[in-house]
Amino acid sequence: MKPAEEPLYEIKANLFRALAHPIRIRVLELLVAEETARPGAGEVTVAELLSDIDASPSHLSGHLGVLRQYGVVGSRRVGSHVYYRTAHPAVVDLLTSARRFLLDSLEASGDRLAAASALPPLR
Repeated sequence: MKPAEEPLYEIKANLFRALAHPIRIRVLELLVAEETARPGAGEVTVAELLSDIDASPSHLSGHLGVLRQYGVVGSRRVGSHVYYRTAHPAVVDLLTSARRFLLDSLEASGDRLAAASALPPLR
């Protein structure tokens, strides 16, 4: 690897680190579903995320911090509420590709395909 390319691989690796936990994937899917339902206004509060995710507020906050640290989500504070959104439209493409890979893998093995069909829509 050329020294000039090394930082690019580091950045890519950090992106995959940000995606490397089921709660973070669920958060992203919920954010994308909200953005799809309300284009241009699709933000979600921590309270809304907590109602859909089985995690303590501090645990969820840690995961949101990782997603923010690696630039996958953005946030804004209004009073005591923090609103989250995906930071880039390509997050949808990443999740869509991952979902396609998952469904193809499940279809090949026949396992858990019904559970996968219950996931929130990405597009």
